[in-house]
Amino acid sequence: MKFTKMHGAGNDYVYVDVTKKPLKGDVPAIARAVSDRRTGVGSDGLILIAKSRSADFRMIMYNADGSEGEMCGNGIRCIAKYVVDHGLTKKKKLAIETKGGTVGIEVHAKNGEVTVAMGAPRPLPKSFHVAADGAPRLLPATVRAGDRAFDATVVSMGNPHCVIEVDDVANFPVTTLGPLIENHPDFPSRVNVEFVQVFSPSRVKQRTWERGSGETFACGSGACAVGAALRAKGRTAERAAIELLGGTLTIRVAADGAIFMTGPAVEVFSGEWAG
Repeated sequence: MKFTKMHGAGNDYVYVDVTKKPLKGDVPAIARAVSDRRTGVGSDGLILIAKSRSADFRMIMYNADGSEGEMCGNGIRCIAKYVVDHGLTKKKKLAIETKGGTVGIEVHAKNGEVTVAMGAPRPLPKSFHVAADGAPRLLPATVRAGDRAFDATVVSMGNPHCVIEVDDVANFPVTTLGPLIENHPDFPSRVNVEFVQVFSPSRVKQRTWERGSGETFACGSGACAVGAALRAKGRTAERAAIELLGGTLTIRVAADGAIFMTGPAVEVFSGEWAG
């Protein structure tokens, strides 16, 4: 299996081009094996670049535990960079199909960054939160983890997110409370958890406990969820820098609620997996 490792702001995945032939075998097991940081390639998961009947390409994403995800903002930026750099397309503006919907992407030739038109937050299904009713809105919720209760905002960016504002994100017990919230019974499909600290209307710090992968260096769809939640509360401006452990993403929330994410997409190395 030929692969390329890429990352967006430190959120790293193993990418496999399956536009010409499918990946054979137990794909969730392959995802778990290549993601292992001691015995595998080491990544937050596996992403397949496939053909699409309705868009330019299709993203098939697996988390590090082998579960399939609906959407990955950093991952989809890297796909756009990959298909341009590897000659799979001459387009600089692309539509990429995901399990969470189709998104528009623009690759910037000058600095290698990629902008993704993520759209507005999606209607929330009950599979994302037990109190959801399918309405296209941000859902305020109280989430209890351990002996603490948090005021949260539940957001769908095609995948489920739980945004929680904290006073000191650098020292917050993400690895303790993150898995408790991820697996909370209020979230039947589990949930990605974003812990954020607002420093100014244009600057936010975020740490992410990602469903199926643990704490990751970045989460693009999570940064979009954060931008939407904080903008709706009047906590941030239309454009804000979201500082993640692996780098910074710029999130713009337009007047109509549409979200645009700009950030890096970097190829690390290529190889062949013989496992």
